[in-house]
Order: sequence, then structure tokens, then C-alpha cells
Amino acid sequence: MTALVCVTGRFQPVHRQHLELFEIALRDADHLVVAVTNPDPGARHEEATSQHRHRASANPFTYFERAWLLAVALAERDLTGRSTVVPFDLTRPQHWHEYVPQAARQVVRAYSDWERHKARLLADGGYEVLLLDGDPAGHVSASEIRRRFAAGEAWEELVTTASVPLLRELLTAHGARDDQ
Repeated sequence: MTALVCVTGRFQPVHRQHLELFEIALRDADHLVVAVTNPDPGARHEEATSQHRHRASANPFTYFERAWLLAVALAERDLTGRSTVVPFDLTRPQHWHEYVPQAARQVVRAYSDWERHKARLLADGGYEVLLLDGDPAGHVSASEIRRRFAAGEAWEELVTTASVPLLRELLTAHGARDDQ
């Protein structure tokens, strides 16, 4: 059994498939590190394999808000005692080991070139990487959830039940911020 595993992502917002991946990662591990990428606007950069991840519209929630949403979602699945949420700036590989120990196995589910690229970056950073193939037909994307937010369409079934009230609260607060 691996003592420590890590799943990285922006979690803009966290959704049901993220939690599924956390549970897969924990099958052979004692503890999960959830590493939140793009933790602040300075960590965002253009990436050839993902045209949107650096844009403000693709990053509506702050690190704090995402950590809060993750805490609620992890608690719903009774994973709080087996997980730690940390910031993880992909633009600063020289500091990765300050947030995620070298001994952690990185678990990446690939739906696109971006995830395969991220897996290579993590491997180049000295991590053992477990790359899982994602089924594009059943993929839930945070981009789709954000699109539904903007269009006023139902999004609740794509996220964890416990995170729905907090997401509604955050969306209301963001709307008030956008109006100012």
C-alpha cells in the first residue's frame, strides 16, 4: 500500500467525478493530498494543451473558496480524516515538494492532452505517476458546470449534494461582486 497519494486540479468547482477519483486514489493509500492548481491569479499561464485554464472566466473561485468547497465535499464522503487540501502552483516546480511530498504517488485521470501533459510534468518533477484513462463519453467537466451557471441551467446533479448550498451562496456573492 502506498502511504500517500495526490490528485491535482483546479476544482473550479469540485464535482462528483473529482470525488470518484479521490476514492480511486485512496483504494491503495492511507492519505490523499488534494493539490489545488492555479491557487492565485499569478499562477495562471497559457498552456498549449488547454486553451482556457489561464483565463479568469475559467477560474471564478478563489483558492479559499475551492478549499472550502473541497472540505464540504470530502466531509460528505467521510474523507476528511484521510485527506489534506493544499495549494499547488504548477508554474513553480521547484517548490512542489513543499506542498506535496516527493513520496506521494500522483494520480491523474486523462481526458485530454492537458492531463497527459500534466502527468509528464509531475513525472519530470520526480513524482511517481499513475495515469488513468478517462472515458470521454461519461466525462463531467467543470467547464460544463460553469457554462450552466452562466446560462442559468441546472448544475446541481453534477456536484456533490453537500456542496450545493455553498456553491449557491458563492454564486450569489460572485454576482454581487460582478455588479459592483
